[in-house]
Amino acid sequence: MRIAQIGPLIESVPPRYYGGTERIVSYLTEELVAQGHDVTLFASGDSITSANLVSCCTKALRLNPDVRDPIPYYMIMLDRVRRMAPAFDIMHFHIDQFHFPLFHGIASHTMTTLHGRQDLRDLQQLYHAFPDMPLVSISDSQRTPLPFANFAGTVYHGLPQNLHRPTFAPHGGYMAFVGRISPEKRLDRAIEIAHAVGFPIKIAAKIDKVDVEYFEQKIKPLLSGGDVEFVGEISDADKSRFIGEASALLFPIDWPEPFGLVMIEAMACGTPVLAFNHGSVREVIDNGVTGYIVDSVEEAVAIVPQLLALDRRRVHRQFEKRFTAARMAKAYTQLYARALASRVPMRERISDEVGPPMETAVN
Repeated sequence: MRIAQIGPLIESVPPRYYGGTERIVSYLTEELVAQGHDVTLFASGDSITSANLVSCCTKALRLNPDVRDPIPYYMIMLDRVRRMAPAFDIMHFHIDQFHFPLFHGIASHTMTTLHGRQDLRDLQQLYHAFPDMPLVSISDSQRTPLPFANFAGTVYHGLPQNLHRPTFAPHGGYMAFVGRISPEKRLDRAIEIAHAVGFPIKIAAKIDKVDVEYFEQKIKPLLSGGDVEFVGEISDADKSRFIGEASALLFPIDWPEPFGLVMIEAMACGTPVLAFNHGSVREVIDNGVTGYIVDSVEEAVAIVPQLLALDRRRVHRQFEKRFTAARMAKAYTQLYARALASRVPMRERISDEVGPPMETAVN
């Protein structure tokens, strides 16, 4: 198949540090190429891929101090995708809903994976306005606020099978927290749980501009003392050791988490997860196998001895069974094939309108 992957421009694909969506776009793109598909990636120019790369900005927008407004760069990218549309069997978007007005006329040639929360009231107006756009959820729970939307399927995230090295006998003696520092991620709960069970906690986290005030007022006062270590953002290369050497990963969220990539990163490392019962958690964690799911700090503290007794080899086997990139790519190609089988050809219909395909920059 001739497949276009349209990734976010905020981070490179893959991201240097934090960036769940960009990371998934990279894993999916590389796996599709490995499976023999003709893949073109629309992303920032500093992205690294074995696919054909169409550079839509010089480097990731978050890392460019000259960028004040990301919207113009997305408009440039969407124009390039639109002009090249006849060259693709399917165009797979990972940029929220920016493309809906431009592409709803050829909706059956598109697929949109929703990577964020969908319980915001304004989004319902959008999906009602563009009912033909095929959507993919990353968990069934993510769909709950949108029972009327045009979902083609649910595809769980996946990681390359050998991306992380599992650690079956960790020596770190600490609890780990990995993610964003924001109110909904509840780092404060993680610190409270670690303190209550007598474990140090190490924190590998990103602080977005919008969350700086929250960090300064609510989290920074909790970081004093030798039992709390804040290490900042870490790369994929650092995650195997950081998560693998941890006794457990704490995931005490307080929001409808669409998926929670760090949970399967922990599973890939053999590390059990202690997670709060919100959003996708019950779809990702096999309770009593890869971790435990709780509803309160008190319940979390009480379950820690059982959490630490889980078989880390079994945790890793569940990752291999359920959450590899190969499994993810297979699920997406099945959705692509289903879309191809149920529509009329696009080329004749839009080629005059959009003009000839542009040349790609091959990375």
